[in-house]
Amino acid sequence: MALENLDALAASVPDGALVALPPDNSLTPAAFARALVRAGKRELRLVGVPVSGYATDLLIGAGCVASVQTSGVSLGEAGFAPCFTRALAAGLVKVIDATCPAMHTMLQAAEKGVPFMPLRGVIGSDILAHRPDWKVIDNPFAASGDPIVLLPALQPDIAVFHAVMADPDGNVWVGKRRELATIAHAARRVLVTVERLTDRNLLDDDRLAPGTISGAYVDATALAERGTWPIALLDEYGFDAAHMAEYAKLARSEDGFRAYLERYVLTLPAQAAAE
Repeated sequence: MALENLDALAASVPDGALVALPPDNSLTPAAFARALVRAGKRELRLVGVPVSGYATDLLIGAGCVASVQTSGVSLGEAGFAPCFTRALAAGLVKVIDATCPAMHTMLQAAEKGVPFMPLRGVIGSDILAHRPDWKVIDNPFAASGDPIVLLPALQPDIAVFHAVMADPDGNVWVGKRRELATIAHAARRVLVTVERLTDRNLLDDDRLAPGTISGAYVDATALAERGTWPIALLDEYGFDAAHMAEYAKLARSEDGFRAYLERYVLTLPAQAAAE
């Protein structure tokens, strides 16, 4: 498996692509998001699986995003996502509301190659009024009076996430974050950044195989040490609370956000700034 350059890999994402990103409590591709900003990408349609955080807010602030389909956008303990909030108020980004189970269900439909999947739990909520693509029908297996919602399959053009390691066959290890397998199976193309390489086949190791996504689903990989920073990466390194607080403070204003970009995205490699 040949590794690609991080910035070149980000540059391969076409403008307007439907891009799925995992949340901050998973293996979020923060370094890849910064590379997308450097590449000047525009009109991206983000899919937060099932919620969105730092990477989404950064991309919105940099003007890379046209829409976000997710069940929420925040910086967790650091508070509201300031760029998302500002762009939403100004009408600069379209938000397609969903719920966490709905996001997973739509991706699972694409993963299975079926046009839709049923879901309970949203009937009676306001969200149905804002999702004309979600259809309420009578359960065909019930005698009567059993409505159920059908959700259309959601197939991202590209899924992007970070992984701890990759082997020569392109297999990538994501540990317990098995929802990333659903994203990989559902997407047309999968791009993965990794912390490091290993010489052994991950699928041949009984301890690592359950947390490994087969290289059959991975189109390209790039080495990105500390690739989730400032977000934590499993047991590899922790959450950088001080940096996230700095981001949250600077991103409250356009000038502050531009200063953040110059300091951590456009000028210096983020991993160097973290050291």
